[in-house]
Amino acid sequence: MKRYLILTALLPFAVLAQPLNTMNNPNQPGYEIPSQQRMQTQMLGQQQQQKGMLNQQLKTQTQLQQQSLQNQMNNNTQMIQQGQPRVQPLPNTNGGMLSGGTSDGQQQHMLPPRSNGDMLNNPQN
Repeated sequence: MKRYLILTALLPFAVLAQPLNTMNNPNQPGYEIPSQQRMQTQMLGQQQQQKGMLNQQLKTQTQLQQQSLQNQMNNNTQMIQQGQPRVQPLPNTNGGMLSGGTSDGQQQHMLPPRSNGDMLNNPQN
């Protein structure tokens, strides 16, 4: 009988008691599994770190490209300002291959010279 008396005396206090951790109640909406929450936090941190590394690599690559282009522009500007000699073509003595000249100054032709009307007068050629 004493047991029932003690039990009835403690019953009102048991009803007023709240769960120890209200945030960790699987029956509540929005409950997240702690291990899953830790994993998501860790993955988010890794993603942010990788994003930072990629942004740094992109920045470095862009700077190197800009520097390379600037060097090329500077070199081209210097060459123009200094008047760098261009490659000169070889001298064309005696008309070169176009005139059929030789080194001794005589003209050589592969075909005999023609004049107007030759084809009509001499049909064998």
